[in-house]
Amino acid sequence: MESDKQIFSLRREVGLVGAVSFIAGTMIGSGIFISPQYVLSAIGSPGASLVVWACCGVIAMLGGLCYAELGTVIPESGGEFIYILRTAGKVVAYMYVFTYVIVMRPASATGIALSVAEYVVAPFYGGCTPPQLLVKCVAAGGIMVVATVNCLSVRSATAIQVVTMAVKVVALTGIVLHGVVMLFQGRTENFDKSFEGTNVGVSSTGIAFYQGLWSFDGWNTLNYLTEELKQPEVRVSVFINERRCKYNHAFRKY
Repeated sequence: MESDKQIFSLRREVGLVGAVSFIAGTMIGSGIFISPQYVLSAIGSPGASLVVWACCGVIAMLGGLCYAELGTVIPESGGEFIYILRTAGKVVAYMYVFTYVIVMRPASATGIALSVAEYVVAPFYGGCTPPQLLVKCVAAGGIMVVATVNCLSVRSATAIQVVTMAVKVVALTGIVLHGVVMLFQGRTENFDKSFEGTNVGVSSTGIAFYQGLWSFDGWNTLNYLTEELKQPEVRVSVFINERRCKYNHAFRKY
């Protein structure tokens, strides 16, 4: 007698707004507020720094488009793990996920949590350096809060992601508008001889791109929860088909 098979599946509770917030909210993280100074110090000039940021943005966009295609071809949660599992096999996938869980993700989460903790405790110490023990405790508490919210409810995690994304976008918009106002006021001295002093060494360029790409990191986040999206193949495929139709129409004109 055949036994009944029960298929485990995640509840699809993430809509379009939540999906966008997971990508944008993760990309607009602490890195964008910290990395610019390191990119500038590594590459040596404002002009070259802008070139590095533009190149990093193009790379992130291409990566996001590739993952949009992968998400429709393999509509399973897990991100890189599931793609490696379906293409390279179980051994390589296990090696990747072991390294990711033990080393890569904890190190990344720790760096982000420490950056957030420094910003949280800085107002209470004025111009002084806050105690490292306090910073580490606040960082650990932040990681525990985020982990607890994600374990309790997908909707709560999505709502928090949407709110934090809105706050980040408002903060970045304020910074951009402030820069535009200063440009209109004639504060363009930093663009005089903007490429003077550029460090063209491999080490300096590599460090600058590392900092820039770290700030853009997060474009692959949505593929980790593909099975929790409401009709992911429809949303992504419609977007891709619209772009293809637009490009084909443009090419026919020539």
